[in-house]
Amino acid sequence: MGEASIGSTGRLGTAVLGFPRFGPDRELKFALEAHWRGEVDEESLRATGRAVREHNRGLASAAGIDVVPVNDFSFTDHVLDTALMVGAARRPVPGLAGEFLLSRGDATHRPLEMTKWFDTNYHYLVPVVNPASGFAPDPSKPLAELAEAGAHARPVVVGPFSLLHLAKSADPAVDPLELLPDLVPVYAEVLRALAEAGASSVQIDEPCLVLDLDARQLAAAERALGDLVAAAPATALTVATYFGGLGAALEPVLGLGAAEVHLDLVRDPAQLEPALRAASSSGTRLSLGIVDGRNVWATDPAPALSLVDAAVAALGPDRVTIAPSCSLLHVPYSAARETGLMPEVRSWLAFAEEKLSELAVLSRAAVASGAQREDIVGAMGRVVAERRASALTNRADVRERVAAITPDDLRRATPVARRAEAQRAALALPPLPTTTIGSFPRTAEIRDARRRHGTGEMADDAYRRYITDQITDAIAWQERVGLDVLVHGEPERNDMVQYFAEQLEGFAVTEHGWVQSYGSRGVKPPILFGDVSRPRPMTVSWWQIAQDAATKPVKGMLTGPVTILRWSFVRDDQPESDSAWQVALAIRDEVADLEAAGNRVIQIDEAAFREGVPLRTSERDGYFDWATASFRLCSSGVDDATQIHSHMCYSEFNEIIEHIASLDADVISIEASRSGMELLDAFRAFDYPAEIGPGLYDIHSPRVPTADEMEALLVLAAERIPLERLWVNPDCGLKTRRWEEVEPAVTAMVEAAHRRRAAAGHEAAT
Repeated sequence: MGEASIGSTGRLGTAVLGFPRFGPDRELKFALEAHWRGEVDEESLRATGRAVREHNRGLASAAGIDVVPVNDFSFTDHVLDTALMVGAARRPVPGLAGEFLLSRGDATHRPLEMTKWFDTNYHYLVPVVNPASGFAPDPSKPLAELAEAGAHARPVVVGPFSLLHLAKSADPAVDPLELLPDLVPVYAEVLRALAEAGASSVQIDEPCLVLDLDARQLAAAERALGDLVAAAPATALTVATYFGGLGAALEPVLGLGAAEVHLDLVRDPAQLEPALRAASSSGTRLSLGIVDGRNVWATDPAPALSLVDAAVAALGPDRVTIAPSCSLLHVPYSAARETGLMPEVRSWLAFAEEKLSELAVLSRAAVASGAQREDIVGAMGRVVAERRASALTNRADVRERVAAITPDDLRRATPVARRAEAQRAALALPPLPTTTIGSFPRTAEIRDARRRHGTGEMADDAYRRYITDQITDAIAWQERVGLDVLVHGEPERNDMVQYFAEQLEGFAVTEHGWVQSYGSRGVKPPILFGDVSRPRPMTVSWWQIAQDAATKPVKGMLTGPVTILRWSFVRDDQPESDSAWQVALAIRDEVADLEAAGNRVIQIDEAAFREGVPLRTSERDGYFDWATASFRLCSSGVDDATQIHSHMCYSEFNEIIEHIASLDADVISIEASRSGMELLDAFRAFDYPAEIGPGLYDIHSPRVPTADEMEALLVLAAERIPLERLWVNPDCGLKTRRWEEVEPAVTAMVEAAHRRRAAAGHEAAT
């Protein structure tokens, strides 16, 4: 059915905002990569996409979901798809090949900038709108997927306000939001085409409405969406908001006249009460996001049904739909497949498939009462109660250690400038020291060795010899290339978070729990279910092998507490800060062991530091307090001569630069190449006191930059950061790239650094 209502079905209507799109066995990943290697043609790739979409619709059908999305699937990125649909982006060449050039680039095309989708670990491609080019409709993709699913399905598109709010302008003098009056009529044409094809409703995703908007922005959003509702009378519009509450935008949005508004009641249940008051007079139906689309824990039915009861009492059942809080893109497919987990832990989990079943149960319980309701949701409630009472979730020794943390544990004794002097003396590095972020390519051979070791086909001794050979080969290659600070390459690591989660108590790891990060890149977030401790050293022996083989310093490579938490599915039964202290103490122990073994350069990656920042300004101070302190808890126990590095991915730094400084790292490395060093403007304006490695090499693209290009980026960097505080490195780790890309790129990067050293020496001499 196109719209959900209770009717005579004996349940409340249900909807899904979006599905995972990787495929339950990562079919999309493997098909994309095979296509990029030239092994399968475009039609075969498209067939894989159809199979993934059919699988998703089958899950919804089996659960009895009423409103099923289409056009939520993408071969590249849903923001880029929407930009192409309305002419806010142009393909360099027709078809999927043009989309891949925009997302990945090649020798002659630079890819679009990529950044995090709000506070998730998904990366979207940033459209660049050209005020001089205008917009033009191309609804071919949503029309094709609507025809495939049937007219009862609901097309999903990113809304005009969010699309432009997330975009950049080709003309710096023009705010993209100024183009809304030109863009809305193009959206209206798309809606008319969908209505003519049989779509009775369309979901307009406007997540930017949950951000802190000024009066001008809010007025622009209200005007644009109001015009769109008025222009599409034949199509019922659902304005979907998620990742937070609407705040000041709530009443304007509910006054638009849209058929339905979706609210994320997991992130902000308190917004329901004012929403009911506004909706009661507007006639708008409410979609209640009561099942967490961002986390993996089974839903507690009592608070969820309390929200539903309030909505039904105020509006009546025909004006209420229940749904996940957001798209299920952010969770894996099925917890039932995770037979390797402890049965008790597995019983606490709900992945996408289980969340659909939860919706079905809650929809029946919503119209039941008393003993009948208890019979329907009793099993759900018992799961939640068992988790809260389990000994697996509480350890007195861990909590006592957290309680004993003192202020002295959270700071280094010496200021960063004086530490820099000690580190220069100890390390004897040249100007513009070169390094990499940590990982080297994960070859098929490495992945196969890890697989065979995991299944028992390769004995422990044989596996250790193999990894040792990989490490010593990596050290030898780096010394030949001329890097100044080396890494061991991480051949033993499956993932920068999972590797540590496998060795920390309180975490579980899955076999099939993949989630898309961008393109063909997936992550398998660990599950933090209990209190955290470190039973034994996790990295020291591998670092020692590397340092013994090297004539230059080798970095110890760790992942920081914020990133471990942000890239895991975390506990929802205690504040995230409590978990951060526990993880930080475990990493602090590892830092101490590395330093005791002779390590003088230790990198504690906080790639997700910016990603964790709350979307609302009012909530940020609390986050920064515990996030920065937990990093310092990891790093503050070392000597002045031990250099602490950190790395951050795809981040807008302007608003958080002072908090990055409060991490008190000696060196940070950041993504900067796609933005042409624009991100460094924040560091120039703030006068950041420590050393910085702005990425010169975009590792998310197969494109190999030249030494000339990277030297030009270094020149731009030196205009913003004093030369003596600059490092030279890629944007991120290299594990997703092939050696035939990495070798020439890193060689060119070293050459660029040598050129700038020579130029700086010449300039100083003259």
